[in-house]
Amino acid sequence: MNIRLLPPTLINQIAAGEVLERPSSAIKELVENSLDAGATSIEVVLRDGGRSYMAVIDNGQGMNQQDLSLCVQRHATSKLPDEDLFHIKTLGFRGEALPSIGSVARLKITSKHDSEEHAWCLSVEGGAQKDLEPASLPLGTKVEVSDLFFATPARLKFLKAPQTEITHIQDVLKRLAMANPYVSFTLKDERKTLLQCAAQSRDDNDAALKRLGSIMGDDFTENALGIDRRQEEFVLNGFAGLPTLNRANAQYQFLFVNGRPVKDKILNHGVKVAYADYLARDRFPLVCLFLELDPEAVDMNVHPAKTEVRFREPGKVRSIIVSALKSALQNSGFRASTTVANEALASMTVEHQPTLTMKPSSSFAQGMKTFSKTSMPAYHGGARPNERPSTAARNFAFAAQAPAPITPGLAEGSSFALQQALAEENLEGTQQDQDDFAAYPLGLARAQVYETYIIAESVDGIVIVDQHAVHERLVYEGLKKEMSEKGIRRQGLLIPEVIELSETQKQKLLSKSDELEKLGLFLEAFGGNSVVVREMPALLGQGDIKQLILDIVDDLDEMDSSAKLQETIDDILGTMACHGSIRAGRRLSIQEMNELLRQMESTPHSGQCNHGRPTYVELKKKDIERLFGRR
Repeated sequence: MNIRLLPPTLINQIAAGEVLERPSSAIKELVENSLDAGATSIEVVLRDGGRSYMAVIDNGQGMNQQDLSLCVQRHATSKLPDEDLFHIKTLGFRGEALPSIGSVARLKITSKHDSEEHAWCLSVEGGAQKDLEPASLPLGTKVEVSDLFFATPARLKFLKAPQTEITHIQDVLKRLAMANPYVSFTLKDERKTLLQCAAQSRDDNDAALKRLGSIMGDDFTENALGIDRRQEEFVLNGFAGLPTLNRANAQYQFLFVNGRPVKDKILNHGVKVAYADYLARDRFPLVCLFLELDPEAVDMNVHPAKTEVRFREPGKVRSIIVSALKSALQNSGFRASTTVANEALASMTVEHQPTLTMKPSSSFAQGMKTFSKTSMPAYHGGARPNERPSTAARNFAFAAQAPAPITPGLAEGSSFALQQALAEENLEGTQQDQDDFAAYPLGLARAQVYETYIIAESVDGIVIVDQHAVHERLVYEGLKKEMSEKGIRRQGLLIPEVIELSETQKQKLLSKSDELEKLGLFLEAFGGNSVVVREMPALLGQGDIKQLILDIVDDLDEMDSSAKLQETIDDILGTMACHGSIRAGRRLSIQEMNELLRQMESTPHSGQCNHGRPTYVELKKKDIERLFGRR
């Protein structure tokens, strides 16, 4: 078969097959063109999910008559002034997207440049370009695409239902809107407005977070940690959610490189490693990170749609992401996300409250009678507005609802009043001034319920603590600290394990031998393509050494790191912490409860257990008052 040149129309259709997968692909290319043109307002209009019609209207600088006639020619662009493919500072090339779209659809471009009196209109149908015509349009550009893939009908069968295609378009616009907070974005279909993001003010320091909040929700805004790290030629900023704000998939992880939304395994792996200590393996944090670096340090042309990139120094990129996220999480202290309290309050909404008639027991009545003679205020009609009850009254109120703390010498048959007196006597000698709430963010312990939950009173609310979950975190952090200070204890193998690998795997594994040795794994070459493992971390006990090495090799193949071993050790530490922590069902004294609260306040990440679940819920006083109709 003889070699021949393909006709231009077929060449453009082949290119379109690489760039245009569905309507969202065309929208992405067109909106990126609008951003490169300096637009501050972008509107997208759809019909039939973009299959029959889509338009992108912007207020950018527009194109003059000559540029408009060239923009649909293949390899014509205004975005490479120095003809350097490795120094790209724009989002895309008009010369790529427009001729590709025009070859498979009916394309109409109307544009007005401020150097000309009126706008011009250009039409392209199935690759055939028509003559320019005068048109009416304010400054900017309007690109209309009708009957997508009419020239390549085989592609139509791969399109999904209109709603599915709209979802993909929304995802594309949301990502572009997140990276451009000073630009307004609007998405409409034939029925309603699907997305509306108002332009943020450049004078607003919170503009970026407000834009993220409009897309990711108020929960993210309220529970986001700021990221700002500069390292060598890298600049990383953005926001990361608290670990207790997590999802079952990575749908809310957004990553940008030089303003371009990308999907990159190095960036995703960096996020996973940074949160590994705080989340279960099947949970994912909410993050939005923007990485800026020299254009020559990243190849943006790996993928036709430019959704993937290749870094010149991937190790440094991963390092800055992990260190920046870990630093932010470390500085968050014991804070837990506000969604925990909101969910708790939502579950406590009372729809119907039955009328109850209760007869107090004789011991309770006698205790109340004795207490009222010595401690209760003399006035009637309930608590005075805005008056704080006495310490004794608050203690009494909580003790009446919960088991009394274990007190030495207290007989089980003692009256309630005697139990209360002994408990208060014990408190006076073992804890600080009960009214000094301001010094303690998590408040002071008042009771223990179900032998599992600590009830504490804070300066403006109530704190409920899961004693097992929080102590598990405290023990885990202690084990990590000990390991970092004294190193990982290793144990020699009576029979060294010989493992057969490929030559490439062996060399890559041995190149990381020093790093692996720091993690407690000592191995060396053993002839041919084998390695021998002579020592392993004592924490791993009699684990499957061969499987561990194979997992590490896979990890090195994928990420060029030894994260698998560290992840395994972290899992073992977590198991040890779980077994060494206070169990549910153990009764605690008030002194023990307060000691646990104080340790929480001084320990990073104590707001969530090792699996990402919250360790405490804080209900604000105003929220409690709403539950009872006081507000």
